[in-house]
Amino acid sequence: MKKVLKNVSFVFLLLKMCIIFGQETSAQKRIVIDVGHGGKDAGAIGVNGIQEKDIVLEVANAILDLNNELEKPLDIYLTRYSDTLISLSDRTKLAKNLKADLFVSFHCNHSDNPNARGVEVYVVDSQSNYLDDSTWFAYQLQEEFKKELGFESRGVKFSNFQVLLETIDYCPAVLFELGFLSSDDEAKYFSKKEKHNYIALAIFVSIIKIK
Repeated sequence: MKKVLKNVSFVFLLLKMCIIFGQETSAQKRIVIDVGHGGKDAGAIGVNGIQEKDIVLEVANAILDLNNELEKPLDIYLTRYSDTLISLSDRTKLAKNLKADLFVSFHCNHSDNPNARGVEVYVVDSQSNYLDDSTWFAYQLQEEFKKELGFESRGVKFSNFQVLLETIDYCPAVLFELGFLSSDDEAKYFSKKEKHNYIALAIFVSIIKIK
């Protein structure tokens, strides 16, 4: 049976925001969000024509908006703030230079199989002092998306993506595939701008939980 993504209402948004705003946060917690692709690199193209580079940027900006509502906001930086192409090495250098507490790379998935769906979170496939923290955060992300938004969980996976290899020795790092643009229902979900707020909130809740 085809699984349908939850039709989340503003009630969810308001309740979650109340939870977030009621928690003590540290202004010293520094997060680098790597906004995938950009510029001439559109990334995956959805069945409805939406582009990966646009979706991940809009979600990242929605996270910034949520963070700005906190009494003690986190220190969040994006690797790009507009439709520009940034090299992978420059993305990881930002995390190193800022001495980030967490590095999260945003992407959207694509498959030749139109039935492929759900979220995937990758951590590096090598030993690191931050591997356990990265894996814990990856599971937090998946659980939040499954519980609150109805996305299927495809598991935490291990891969040596460049952005992970070059950051894992400095901080916890994950690469997050938000869903499949090749899936009719997930592409339709991503095409609705109000849904970007729900996606951003699910991610932000997970970020708030890190120690």
